[in-house]
Amino acid sequence: MITVEELSKRYGAHQSVDRVSFQAQPGSVTGFLGPNGAGKSTTMRMMTGLTPPSAGRSTILGVPYAELPNPGRHVGVLLDASAQHNGRTGREILRLGATVMGLRRQRVDEMLQIVGLSGDEGDRRVGNYSLGMRQRLGIAHALLGDPQVLILDEPANGLDPAGIHWMRGLLKSFADRGGTVLLSSHLLHEIEVIADHLVVIGRGVIVADGSKAELLNAAGTLVRALDPDALARCLDVSGYTYQTSPDGAYVVDATREQIATATAQHGVVVTELRGADGAGLEDMFLQLTAEDAREKVTA
Repeated sequence: MITVEELSKRYGAHQSVDRVSFQAQPGSVTGFLGPNGAGKSTTMRMMTGLTPPSAGRSTILGVPYAELPNPGRHVGVLLDASAQHNGRTGREILRLGATVMGLRRQRVDEMLQIVGLSGDEGDRRVGNYSLGMRQRLGIAHALLGDPQVLILDEPANGLDPAGIHWMRGLLKSFADRGGTVLLSSHLLHEIEVIADHLVVIGRGVIVADGSKAELLNAAGTLVRALDPDALARCLDVSGYTYQTSPDGAYVVDATREQIATATAQHGVVVTELRGADGAGLEDMFLQLTAEDAREKVTA
């Protein structure tokens, strides 16, 4: 289990992370989502003792990370797949990790097999690895000590579609065996397939925290009509709040029955009416990204 309580980090006048609190439970995959620069990596670095927090605390399996005996045997961490020695082979890197953790050497071959780097690829120098191969090696190192918790920052970067499918299956299996997975990404759809719980961060603060079902159910109803302007007037007259989705549909804070009744009363021909699914979350992401982009332009 991972518990984060009021965790904050300030760099001079810049508040990078502001009183972040959430939990990641055993037996589930928690997606840690937000635009680039939202504070995901800083939060994860504080959780794993690499960056000292300005305030707040975090615990993993009930204690701060730094107090875990032989932490690699309890927590598998992948924060930067590129932070590996280019002159060593993948096998050598895993052997060093196994030696530090006090593991049998056969574990190295097992992990190379699991992540698809067996044979010639495991004996290749990391400087000749693609980003996807580095990600696989990083995941192998995170799993090396047979931990109870995984903390992974953008692990799908560089993976092809087959690699992403493989990673999802691997992490889902880990959680099904009772493990705790915290998985960060700036891509909603990458996480939506696998995550049981979602924590969304934007500009250093938590903007949404709940089960995937809760957040998707809160997304509202998507409706599309032959005459979008007539639909907008209908929604305005009916008093429903709504947003325009990126593809031109309307995401409405109302049930399908309420919208069907209102459009029928106003003679609006509806061509699509369904639960918004991830549309509300996607809109939230677009708004957060737009705010970050505006800040960078005006900075």
